[in-house]
Amino acid sequence: MAGRKAIDPGEAVGVLAAQSIGEPGTQMTLRTFHYAGVAEQVPTGLPRLIEIVDVRRSPKKPTMDIYLTKQYSKDDASARKIAEEIEEVNLSKVARIKENFANKEIEIIPDEDVLKEQGITVGEISKRVKKLVSGAIRQEGNTIIIKPKTTLLRSVRRITNKLKTLHIKGISGISRVVVLKGDGEFFLRTGGSNLEAVLKWDGVDSARSYTNNIKEVEKVLGIEAARNAIIREAKQVMDMQKLDVDVRHIMLLADTMTMWGDIKPVGRHGLSGEKVSILARAAFEETIKHLITAAVKADEDRLLGVTENVIIGQEVPVGTGTVKLAMKMGKK
Repeated sequence: MAGRKAIDPGEAVGVLAAQSIGEPGTQMTLRTFHYAGVAEQVPTGLPRLIEIVDVRRSPKKPTMDIYLTKQYSKDDASARKIAEEIEEVNLSKVARIKENFANKEIEIIPDEDVLKEQGITVGEISKRVKKLVSGAIRQEGNTIIIKPKTTLLRSVRRITNKLKTLHIKGISGISRVVVLKGDGEFFLRTGGSNLEAVLKWDGVDSARSYTNNIKEVEKVLGIEAARNAIIREAKQVMDMQKLDVDVRHIMLLADTMTMWGDIKPVGRHGLSGEKVSILARAAFEETIKHLITAAVKADEDRLLGVTENVIIGQEVPVGTGTVKLAMKMGKK
């Protein structure tokens, strides 16, 4: 039986995991990594690890690897066709936007060659502009002229900035797509991410497509998938730095972050800030705040964890410290 156990009872697995991830973390590079084919400086090393454990709403540079069904993945032309369909086309890519401050008007001058190439008509652009902007819209030749209701120049500039990012075609959020070849098939790598829309796209292999945006994985595929994404992303960071960290330490971190049914960051707004022990919370950050709040509420610390027992000088409840000796006193 002794040879079958994975770890000794009472082992401080949390401390071990924290040390095993934290110590190599001090040797990580702060450089960013240039993703093959996509003009994106994707954070790796320490910045990416911090991004993962802090559970940022969106990574600094979200990317996707989109795998295609057999019909499209075998030749470059088919994969390129889907890449062109998926890549987002904003108004600024197909037209020049000019502000006429004298008349308080905005002019949209479409590039006819680009429109033809993208298969977009001026009428389609006009419809989308009408949905976004309130005011008089007229067309002079191919030029669309907008007279916003507002007379403030600041508001005209705000409308212009909104128009530049107006979605015309493709999948919203995917700014760039390149076709790459690997393992005998063609796949797509993107700058930007929109997992929900990509999985619905015809020709996409939804079982293998992946995004590095963990919050998006949680929203679309659920907490179990998000746990796997945390493990995969953290392991990838370690492997890229050639740091040999046992995957079980990373699995424990991912389990702890996702055990409540949603992803909690490791820090004062997440796991460390929600510890039951007052002394453990105070030992981490915002010491005075935690102690005063506990004093006002007359909270009690049960001294069940490692940190609080170290602070007061008792043996910690791990290893041999978990063993309690009971003595039965009976009358003869």
